[in-house]
Amino acid sequence: MKKIVVLAGDGIGPEIMASALEILKVCLPQRADFSFVHCAFGGQAIEAYGTPLPEETLAACQQADAILLGAVGAPKWEDAVYSPEKGLLDLRRALGLYANIRPIKVTDAFLPLSPLKEEIVKGTDLVLVRELTSGIYFGEKKISATDASDLNYYHSEEIRRILRKAFQIARTRQRRVVSVDKANVLATSKLWRRLAEEVAKEFPDCQLSHQYVDSAAMKIVQQPTAFDVIVTENLFGDILSDEASVLPGSLGVLPSASHSLSGVSLYEPIHGSAPDIAGKGIANPISMILSVGMMLNTFGMQSLANQMEQACYQVMEDGIVTCDLGGQATTKEFTDAVIKQLGGY
Repeated sequence: MKKIVVLAGDGIGPEIMASALEILKVCLPQRADFSFVHCAFGGQAIEAYGTPLPEETLAACQQADAILLGAVGAPKWEDAVYSPEKGLLDLRRALGLYANIRPIKVTDAFLPLSPLKEEIVKGTDLVLVRELTSGIYFGEKKISATDASDLNYYHSEEIRRILRKAFQIARTRQRRVVSVDKANVLATSKLWRRLAEEVAKEFPDCQLSHQYVDSAAMKIVQQPTAFDVIVTENLFGDILSDEASVLPGSLGVLPSASHSLSGVSLYEPIHGSAPDIAGKGIANPISMILSVGMMLNTFGMQSLANQMEQACYQVMEDGIVTCDLGGQATTKEFTDAVIKQLGGY
């Protein structure tokens, strides 16, 4: 029995989560044993428990086989003692979710939506591997009326493990890894580059290259098809993955996974909670559906994951798209169309 903890969260989170779970339950084979445990998290948990990550929720996550997260955050909690986003950082740290995996794929269904020319983005299929639990976001912070500082700290083992994850993923793809740093300026990047060379020797069947972060940022929009696997530190990964997310034309179509060395993984869309459209029934559920697909892949159910992914793309090509993609379909209409494509109803 696979225990899945569901953290619907805030804003459009509950809406897109309901869509993804409806599709999953329709197409799961009868022999698949899944149980779903719904827990409070983020702003909704602040309202009910005074904290974005209640002890009961953390305990359930620690005992789960996988976690599905919708989205967290809204302006009403920006001044809370503990913000919804703080709950997410605490969850990542508590579970050791060090590796954030963001696949960026531009299929034919996305070509009319991309802000870039078709000849630039057609065929884009890359994975960005971001270190998630160290670096400047977690380093010591100081601030006064006149100055401030953020410590960008990395230990060698933190760097090695994310590099190994990138090479392991590359082995399932085109075996090309680009390590992104700023080694001409930053001490952490000098260490990162040296360790990348060392770890690459463990994967002689893969090709390693290095690129400065500013150069990589340009190349992602100029020649995205040149990349296979990109691996980088926390801050650079945050920025580059959001930049790469514009290639298919919408944040609403991109999933992600966050893995620990051993144990539970978390799957979530890369977008925020979009409180401005929450409750209107027009949210795009694709990113959540594909995040569920990433979970299925981890469980060895690649065929089912591919069916869900291809069903979403076919529905889009049929012209059934939500407003963020220039269409008029509601969340329910898109969900129903995917289920019909999968042979349900």
